[in-house]
Amino acid sequence: MRTNQLLRSLFNRLTIIGLIIFMIFSSCSPQAEPADEAYRGFHDFDIKKGVNISHWLSQSGRRGAEREAFFTRDDVEQIAGFGYDHIRLPIDEEQMWDEEGNKETRAFELLHEAIGWALEFDLRLIVDLHIFRSHHFNAPENPLWTDRAEQLKFVEIWRQLSGELKDYPLDMVAYELMNEAVADDPDDWNNLVAETIEALRELEPTRKIVIGSNRWQSVNTFPDLVIPEDDPHIILSFHFYEPFLLTHHQASWTHIRDYSGPVNYPGLSVDPADLEGLPEEVVTAIGHHNRVYTKESMEEMIMIPVRYAMEHNLPLYCGEWGSLPTVDRGMMLQWYADVREILEKHEIAWANWDYKGGFGVVNGRTGEPYHDLLEVLLQNGDTDLEILELLLRQ
Repeated sequence: MRTNQLLRSLFNRLTIIGLIIFMIFSSCSPQAEPADEAYRGFHDFDIKKGVNISHWLSQSGRRGAEREAFFTRDDVEQIAGFGYDHIRLPIDEEQMWDEEGNKETRAFELLHEAIGWALEFDLRLIVDLHIFRSHHFNAPENPLWTDRAEQLKFVEIWRQLSGELKDYPLDMVAYELMNEAVADDPDDWNNLVAETIEALRELEPTRKIVIGSNRWQSVNTFPDLVIPEDDPHIILSFHFYEPFLLTHHQASWTHIRDYSGPVNYPGLSVDPADLEGLPEEVVTAIGHHNRVYTKESMEEMIMIPVRYAMEHNLPLYCGEWGSLPTVDRGMMLQWYADVREILEKHEIAWANWDYKGGFGVVNGRTGEPYHDLLEVLLQNGDTDLEILELLLRQ
């Protein structure tokens, strides 16, 4: 066992060194940057690389001064300084409206402030309706799909959001109908999409609207997605967290949380030998996700929405992707590099999850940026030696 650990450590260090050498030589040679025109359909909403602002107006109990201090103009200035070109901003119904359906005044003021900061620093912004009271992507049941009153309320919520946001420039602000719809019947989502789009188009005929596939915006469910015909102002969206055993290693909200052993990438995510002696329920949970992942196999998965987007002549967006820092850091950075290269090869705009949450590019406690991760994501090209020194000390 000791020998295996030493070999694994040596392999990881060699992986880190190889990654950094690649980064150094890449930054010294001309980079083939995709032309703006290559990002299909993004001409009038020009985005390529963005970041999610999580746990502010979504998935957070912060209110009052604590909420106001969590995300400020300084954060937006820093995001622009990193080299991002847009923000995906999740908002929740329970933050923006009370249970009687009245707007929460201060929450809407914060939303407008955030958009104003983005415009000030020339960042595009996607307003994402993340969690609805009758729909949560991790809930065992979602009344939205069975309660007609909730469906009508969903459409009305978007009418109200349009009323608030319609005066912002079309090339700077877009809407995302809902984060990670999870319907047992994909037509329930398709029908809600159609009804909501129809209502919004009466108000804003040319606003960019982001639509994801059913069941957590999975790549695999794109063939079931039905979108309005002849609407060139739609952006198709998927999320990518594969291999799940790597990106969500020890995540407390998942069924794989009790596995704390090693994870591998590329290759078989978990070696069967590392499962020996563990409780049966842990072995079963790991087994559900345990398969071989490589850059090539991930690209094959992502080609499902790529083909769908090409068939419909619409732009494609990966609105969430990221990994918890609970695995070997060199391995994690290699995964980020591989996914980014796949996305940019196929001219897919993206927003990593997230800014300063558990998957963050900034330490949520200290505010310090993770320069190694930012370098891999944004290829700024000026911190390679610093990153090499940092990683080799780990």
